[in-house]
Amino acid sequence: MQHWSEKLPLYQQLAEHLLQNLLEGDPPEGEAMPSVRQLAHQHLINPLTVARALQLLDAQGLLENRRGQGWFVRQGARLRLLEQQRAAMLNTEWPQLRQRLARLGLGPQDLQWE
Repeated sequence: MQHWSEKLPLYQQLAEHLLQNLLEGDPPEGEAMPSVRQLAHQHLINPLTVARALQLLDAQGLLENRRGQGWFVRQGARLRLLEQQRAAMLNTEWPQLRQRLARLGLGPQDLQWE
């Protein structure tokens, strides 16, 4: 069962969870996403919340809604997502992490890279 935080709206948290699944190739590109009802039942949330999360992924160019068939993972979605996440890591998260490591007096010799 998914544990939800109160820091972000539920639909954003679900979208993030679904993004992680897409990064892992679940479901594969070109394949259907689980239905809104299935996701709502699986995560114990309102179907409107699920629909909003899927619309968010659609707006990011990762999903497409096929009338009468449901939501499908777009071709190239995983690569697009990897590129977005890599850019965020290198441009935002890494500089912040480097600053924090420097404040703590930690250098490359202190880090285990496996």
